[in-house]
Formats: sequence, C-alpha cells, structure tokens
Amino acid sequence: MNASGRQLSSHAPQNSQLVEQEEKRTDLGFGTKLTDSKVRLVNQDGSFNLARANGSLWDRLNVYNRLITMSWVQFFTWLLAAYLFTNTLFAGIYMLADASTLVGIDDKKLNGPFWKCFFFSSQTLTTVGYGHISPNSFLTSSIAAFESMIGLLAFALATGLLYGRFSRPVAHIRFSKQSVFSPYLDVNAWMFRIINTRANQLINLEITATLSRLEPKGDGTLTRKYYPLNFERNKVAFFPANWTLVHPITEKSPLYGCTPEELEQSDTEILISFQALDDTFVQSVHTRFSYRFDEIKWGHRFRPMFDGDQQTKLDLDKLDETEEVNLN
Repeated sequence: MNASGRQLSSHAPQNSQLVEQEEKRTDLGFGTKLTDSKVRLVNQDGSFNLARANGSLWDRLNVYNRLITMSWVQFFTWLLAAYLFTNTLFAGIYMLADASTLVGIDDKKLNGPFWKCFFFSSQTLTTVGYGHISPNSFLTSSIAAFESMIGLLAFALATGLLYGRFSRPVAHIRFSKQSVFSPYLDVNAWMFRIINTRANQLINLEITATLSRLEPKGDGTLTRKYYPLNFERNKVAFFPANWTLVHPITEKSPLYGCTPEELEQSDTEILISFQALDDTFVQSVHTRFSYRFDEIKWGHRFRPMFDGDQQTKLDLDKLDETEEVNLN
C-alpha cells in the first residue's frame, strides 16, 4: 500500500477544499467508516452487502419488492402456499360454523367433512361454483360471500404481480468471474469482460468503476477512500457481442505500482455500475458488480470467444477463460 499511497499523494490536489470536493464526487454512498476488512461492499448478484436493523416490520418485509424481484420458482411457491392456506383457513371456518348447513355435504363421494369444506372453499374463492355443495344458512352464506370478495381481490393482486414481473426490464448481464492484470500496448491494464446472455438488444451502454480501499490517516486510523477508474472506452452504442473493459495502469491510475499483497492489505474492492437502454421495453436497465483483490488474476489475459465461418458464433462458456502472459 505504500507504493500506491505515494503515487496517489503525488497526484492529489494541494488545496484541501479541492480534495474534499474530489472525495465527495467519488463517494458511492458507503461513507468512509466501513473499515471492517474482508467484508465486500457489493455482492456479485448486484445487491449491497448491508443489513438493516431496528426497522419497522412492514419495512423489513418489503412485500411488493420481494414478490417482484424473487425467482419464478419462489413466486409460484408463495402463490400456491397462499392458496392452500386460504382454503384451509376457510374450511376450518365453515367447520366451526356447522358444516351440516352446506347442501351436499353428506355426499359420500368426498372423504370427510373437512375436505368437503375445503373443496367448497376453493370453488367459492375462485368463483367457479360447480353447485355440488352450496350454503344453506345465513351464516355460511355470509362467510361464502366474504370469501368470494377475498378471492376477487387476491386474484386481481396476483394478476398485477404477474404483469409487473413480466413488464419489469432486467439486465441479464454476465460478468467474468475473475478480472485480470494483463499487458496492454506498452503498459499493463486491469480488465474484465461482460456479455448479454439474452438475445434482446441493449443500446447506449455505459459502465463506471470505482476503486475502494482502506488508507491510514495521520493519526494511524483507517478510512475508506474511493477513486474512479478511467476505462479506455466506457460507452458503446450497441452490444451484440462480448465487451472487454480496459483500465490502463498509467501513472495517473490509483492502481499504479500496486502489488497483490498491497491490494490485500488495503482490502481493495472495485465497484462497477452498468446501465443501458433495453430496446424491447424502451426502458433503462442497470446492474452492479464488484471484484475484490482476490478475484484478480495477475499475468493473465482473456481468450477469444468467437468462432464460425458463415456466421459469427459467440460461445458464452468461454467468458471466463484466460491464459497466462508476461506482464510489461
């Protein structure tokens, strides 16, 4: 960290006000107090590695966001669980209200009064109404009327959630598992590679990266600093193939003169933000990613992902393939 620290100090503005303005410009919102080593700031699924405590129950549940962002398997599992729970609940209510008041409850083709109440509840909840079983008292008719209203609202809510999940644009961007330090022109460069795993078109892509690391202050305590990493090219108009992002390690780079040991000692993490316009939805999509010091391969470069003659073929399985090279 000493070599990189000297390099940074030599390029830092001398005016304290300019230094403060630069730090504010590159602060990503994590602040400077997160100094717990070996704890990443951004998980590789794009979520922030941060847990909130002492919030309200409703804020912790965050129901709508969870239902919109969870996987399809989890979503349909919750729908099925809610459907079974609701029918079981109303079946118990019908049993307490006297199941004998339901016409057809004595039909021996159905096994037991509870299951008869359960299937009557499912017919009422979905407004199917086969007529095989029907209420025959004011109390059970009132319960059935209330359940019908609950069913209409519940299925309208489920339909809205389904539409929200289908209409929500998501950036299906896959990042290489490892980034690399590789020779580039007459210097070295830090690189990583991305690919759009879907056939939809993304346009006007832009990527930014910020280096985060711990540095000692004058009193010896650690503080977290953030430095922007400039890419050779951070914007492209189209994204039909893979894209390798290249940050040249020049004297102006915060990575200049760094070694793997120094990156580990300073708990270095590189935070990446991606945004683009999804041509299908005509809406912006974005995602986040990060590489920690132990997710960088030194003296490696990415292998090509293309092959084919008549038509260019892009092999997604080659996204993470690298080979050893000598650094400059």
